[in-house]
Amino acid sequence: MEDKKYNSHITFEEIVKQNERRIYYQLHKLNIRDPHQEFYQEGLVAMWNAYETYQPDKGPMATYFNYTIRNRLIDLIRKKGKEQERLNAYIAIQKNMGTSGNYYKTGSQRQFVQPLTGQEMDIEPIIEQAQQLLSRNQLKWFQQFLLQERSIKSISEQEGVSEDAVKSWGREARKKLRAVNDQSMKKSAYIWDVFKVK
Repeated sequence: MEDKKYNSHITFEEIVKQNERRIYYQLHKLNIRDPHQEFYQEGLVAMWNAYETYQPDKGPMATYFNYTIRNRLIDLIRKKGKEQERLNAYIAIQKNMGTSGNYYKTGSQRQFVQPLTGQEMDIEPIIEQAQQLLSRNQLKWFQQFLLQERSIKSISEQEGVSEDAVKSWGREARKKLRAVNDQSMKKSAYIWDVFKVK
């Protein structure tokens, strides 16, 4: 009841005139750019809520206004950040729908693998080069993991070795394939990128 008595002798318009600078102060302190006055409006709503719920025995009204306005603005910043994250995720999904979603890295940049349209990829020269470079086990990894797209587990079960052994074949094969610097390998660099041999 005492709360309503206190609020009845000062109108909200007078409170806004006296305390509007608090909103601008919090906007500045939180480094918020507000071209559409969205954050300012949120600050006004927070001030209204603080005005309605203020209890004089709890402390000064100015402190309560500052606390309420600041926290409401921080909540709005978090809300906008989450909306932006969801928007960025949606854009990324839409971008991937235009591609296969596969990419390879060159330095710190990702480049999407463009699907082949209407042309067959001749991988025979690549397989011949791999046969010359790789050991028997590394060639098994190359053919089964890269060309047949089998899992490490299924390869290890078929060959009767551990998964770590198959992974080791792959590591060594990648090292050898990376080390090749002849001209024919440079021409087919795109193919090697597709096979994740970097």
